[in-house]
Amino acid sequence: LYNTLFSPLVLAASLETLGETARGATADHIRRVLRSSSQKEAPSAASYPQALRSAVDSNLTAFTLRAASALFTKQVAALDQNFLKRARSGGVGRIGLNHVALGSGGKKPDSATFHTWAQGATGTDNVAQLSKEPQAQSGALVLANALRIKGLWEKGFGESSEDLRTFLGVKYTRVPLMHRSGIYRHYEDVANMVQVLELGLRGGEASMLILLPFLVEKLERLEKLITLEQLQSWHSKLTDTSLALSLPRVTLRSSLNLQAALTTLGLVDVWTQGKADFSGLGGAKGQMHLGGVLHWASLEFSPDSGHKKEAKDGEEATVEEEEEEDVDVSPKMFYADHSFVVMVMDKASGALVLMGAMDVAEGRSLHDEL
Repeated sequence: LYNTLFSPLVLAASLETLGETARGATADHIRRVLRSSSQKEAPSAASYPQALRSAVDSNLTAFTLRAASALFTKQVAALDQNFLKRARSGGVGRIGLNHVALGSGGKKPDSATFHTWAQGATGTDNVAQLSKEPQAQSGALVLANALRIKGLWEKGFGESSEDLRTFLGVKYTRVPLMHRSGIYRHYEDVANMVQVLELGLRGGEASMLILLPFLVEKLERLEKLITLEQLQSWHSKLTDTSLALSLPRVTLRSSLNLQAALTTLGLVDVWTQGKADFSGLGGAKGQMHLGGVLHWASLEFSPDSGHKKEAKDGEEATVEEEEEEDVDVSPKMFYADHSFVVMVMDKASGALVLMGAMDVAEGRSLHDEL
């Protein structure tokens, strides 16, 4: 899979809400994946909706955000309507977990329903097709999340700052690269051969972190380095640096079925009918099981998102003037023309709103130009 994107925050919040209906070992497995329990030293599950609420409050300030969560059910008769009402009204921060009943048809109509829902949730027809679609059987619950985000730069690029360059990802393509010189928080980890850049988003409530390898390479090596401790170490070493910054002007799109990844993290019996216990949602133990966890995400890099000021009613949007910065004559280069890792962080909670990899930049293949 390439350009894999997902929101740890939205996923955790929706899984925590579904976990309210779990009982016995199923509930234990979900708590283990969320790293929450009744112990005082463990993080509280309530922190997920609180952190998501903080991130949603940054909408139209630090970024533009469209997000939704849904619980699809396949031929499930008795459902707790009180739970569905609570979940829909804001059990996942302010996003809400809506209920969608799947028809009695097979995989093809179910897949069409999932895709149509993702289009409506993100407000665009251009959503990625699932690479592995779930086979929802009778009694299946399918948890779905969709997120579309565009960072509003604290220091924008401007339309005139871009030109067509080669992006050296898994495929070599020609895409617009945006350029800007300025003072940014930056760190060069020579031992691990990676540049770390923090891009401030408007209002100071969130930021984007980009991890760019020194060399053109696949991202497996870098992905193995990423731990909470390593991220904290990198962040603590960021310093104001004069940079010549270049970023691709692209939109990353991803669609995932997270069943295998969640199973690796310890979510095991929930997928098996007869073993899973979601009796808090209705019915008896074993009647319902988790048939899939689907996740759509997109992230847009555009040049002018930090320039345009939000228009009030009856007024036209204006362009903000940026203060001049004292940039060195020979600034360091941060030239993102090859695969990198990207994260969007909410500063108030420290939560990851989005994280993923850019392996392929959508654009004209170099082969097509021959």
